[in-house]
Amino acid sequence: MKPFTYHRAQTLTDRPDGATIIAGGTNLLDLMKHEVMTPEALLDITALDLNRLEAQGEGLRIGALVRNSDLAADPVIRRDYPLLSRALLAGASGQLRNMATTGGNLMQRTRCPYFYDRRMPCNKREPGSGCAAIGGINRNHAILGTSPACIATYSGDMAVALRALDAEVEIDGPAPRRVPLSEFHRLPGDTPDVETALRPDEIITAVLLPAPIGGQQLYRKVRDRASYAFALVSVAAIIGMENNRIAHAALAFGGVAAKPWRDAGAEALLIGQPPSDALFEQAADLILKPAKGYGGNDFKIPLLRRTLIATLRDATGMEATA
Repeated sequence: MKPFTYHRAQTLTDRPDGATIIAGGTNLLDLMKHEVMTPEALLDITALDLNRLEAQGEGLRIGALVRNSDLAADPVIRRDYPLLSRALLAGASGQLRNMATTGGNLMQRTRCPYFYDRRMPCNKREPGSGCAAIGGINRNHAILGTSPACIATYSGDMAVALRALDAEVEIDGPAPRRVPLSEFHRLPGDTPDVETALRPDEIITAVLLPAPIGGQQLYRKVRDRASYAFALVSVAAIIGMENNRIAHAALAFGGVAAKPWRDAGAEALLIGQPPSDALFEQAADLILKPAKGYGGNDFKIPLLRRTLIATLRDATGMEATA
């Protein structure tokens, strides 16, 4: 690990130019140890008053420093936004959840092994150097929203649930603003090194949730082992039923793209329809129409289909077939 200076912020404006923000540090410290990130200065923001969870209108404001373990266990979250609690509990070990923060979770970087290996070309780490995952070992890589420059995935679980919940990110900087989570993480395009909408002079202060939507909320994660592991695919589903028809639907997917993935067309297809396997197959067809495998991850296409259909069957209360 290369030498760096350390500063502990006391106010939001106490931000030295060029300093890299650290809170829980669970991802950043790994990257520093591998010398993938080599900041000259760290800015510790854990003393800031950003660790509260409070009502905001009919919704909820989650401070950027709220720990994942506290958020998952909060009674309001468990009652009104159970999808978020389930995703958090699926997302990491207990030790990591005790350290990881809401803002830091959103900012975590890909776990692509080529990104971590400085001997290999990676456009995220060194723009223009190439993508070793294309044609390499790519079992855990993306099938949606990829580009010739990068096929890495966003590895988090919390953000997948927040995407289905239509969350916004509250950002402080020269011009404070709110960014829908749908626009916060970026697809790679030809600039995979630009991963989020956050600018160098800005900081996440909170995540904002709208009023609870109700309905059945499920988070299903498929991974290589039952203990702590990143998703091969995951599905966050919010389904409301009325008169045996789907009244509202929100679906988000993890482990398949560089950002939490959502397809408005598939949701619109479901709304107003009685649940059936044929309907769910049509929704899967829409979602997977642009999907592309790269050899090692081809299996994710049928896996996402099966996981989506199983989740929708549970969320709509369909009886299991023989």
